[in-house]
Amino acid sequence: MKRSEINRALRELEAICEKHHCYLPPFCHITPEAWQNLGHEYDEVRDCMLGWDITDYGMGDFDRFGFSLITIRNGSRAMPDRYPKVYAEKLLYLKEGQYAPNHFHWYKTEDIINRGGGNVLIRVHNRLPDDEVDRVSDVTVHTDGRTYTVPAGTQIRLTPGESIYIPQYLYHDFEVEPGTGAVLLGEVSQCNDDNTDNRFNPPVGRFPAIEEDEPPYRLLCNEYPAAT
Repeated sequence: MKRSEINRALRELEAICEKHHCYLPPFCHITPEAWQNLGHEYDEVRDCMLGWDITDYGMGDFDRFGFSLITIRNGSRAMPDRYPKVYAEKLLYLKEGQYAPNHFHWYKTEDIINRGGGNVLIRVHNRLPDDEVDRVSDVTVHTDGRTYTVPAGTQIRLTPGESIYIPQYLYHDFEVEPGTGAVLLGEVSQCNDDNTDNRFNPPVGRFPAIEEDEPPYRLLCNEYPAAT
């Protein structure tokens, strides 16, 4: 992705959070210049990858394959003694026409909540023993206290206020229902590790390669410099 694309996506996500009165923690407002002089008091932000996260999944077409996210809180499975939180929280933003590719999580379970805007469609499949997509068996779904069964590949439609529980190994993808507008999502989960916990099918990247065509507006969660 070009840095200009990332900057544009950051500002758009910032604006949609403001529109829905979703106030961001102070570390989301730290400038790239300020990061160069911050000490170890911000190691939790660095080590737990809190903050901004823009991805095109290595596809080079953010308007078709992309997601904008903010990790608000997180622990660390790699350093549980230092960061003992067993939970994480994110905000996710998806525009009409964007697609977040099919994947499951090896470790974390999560709730995805529609916080406002349009309707999100989440397609669900079970996993086969070889970790491939089960395109045949029915899927048990949990949405807002209701448990029911749907055919493989069904898209679960979440309107604002609705949510779905995603257990480990459940394949899922995201897109916006056409004509309903961009959507702001919440995610509540176990500790999040985007370096190791995603199994995409078919395989894609997770963090973008960046072409520096202008200065960064904010640093992404995998770009923080070491403490001074």
